[in-house]
Amino acid sequence: MRRNLDLTALRALVAVAEYGGVTRAAHVLNLTQSAVSMQIKRLEEMLGLALLDRSGRGVQLSAAGEQMLGYSRRMLALNDEAVARLTDKEFEGEIVLSLPYDIVYPHIPQVLQRFQAACPRMKVQLQAVNTRKAKEDFAAGACDLILTTEDHCDPGGETLTHLPLVWIGAPGGQVWRQRPLRLALGRHCAFRSGVLAALDRAGIDWEAAVESDSDRTLEAAVSCDMAVHALLAGTEPPYAERINHGGALPELTRHFINMYIRPGAENPGVRALADLLRNAWRAGEAEAPAPRPALSVV
Repeated sequence: MRRNLDLTALRALVAVAEYGGVTRAAHVLNLTQSAVSMQIKRLEEMLGLALLDRSGRGVQLSAAGEQMLGYSRRMLALNDEAVARLTDKEFEGEIVLSLPYDIVYPHIPQVLQRFQAACPRMKVQLQAVNTRKAKEDFAAGACDLILTTEDHCDPGGETLTHLPLVWIGAPGGQVWRQRPLRLALGRHCAFRSGVLAALDRAGIDWEAAVESDSDRTLEAAVSCDMAVHALLAGTEPPYAERINHGGALPELTRHFINMYIRPGAENPGVRALADLLRNAWRAGEAEAPAPRPALSVV
């Protein structure tokens, strides 16, 4: 007798695999943890297989679960494509999303991938600009939705998360020990004034080793241990590590990641993208990944 797989349970299995656990999967799916666990348990009972390895501290896919994951992704992709193409005619057009370059990772690639799968006839034009430029374009009506990094949230905005700034440098780098402290500074960076004020209050001399509008230029300066930089915790790129300075550098302020949706732009596609952005940061807060290895103080 043929048995039919439950697509809802398959979606739960994929979410657990992609987000690394039941807790984060539940946030993304907007379900309770018990509901996600029950869906996977029913799938295991129907197949007569253990899909999750629960013997350790965390939850990992079993060998059968890894095999089922591939099938699940293909089935869900086909299901979502069919539904989108046959029924969601209102999900068409283009959405302009602007945000600072330094918060593209870790969430934006996954968000856009999921949005494209759900709304294949909608195009997202992604613009990586500084917060000031994003807000100027938003005020001019040139963007449907923007993300910003700010020390407050303007009326009409929505805060997705609130994160501390941390000092970052090259892996194994030593330039942070030098005085004057050599900085990689973005000319229009939202963090610039706060970082410089913190150094001045701490009585630490500094100099601009690199000053540029180009994020790539700043990345290069940090990655070769020419200068240090400050980024929001959790957004550190692969070329850099958080500096464990042991008090040699001042603690920095916290900043908001805010979302603004242009009035009148709240069509179903924009709402769907906004929901994915909310869920991404909510899941990140619920089960934040371990920080990257820090540079040790010797």
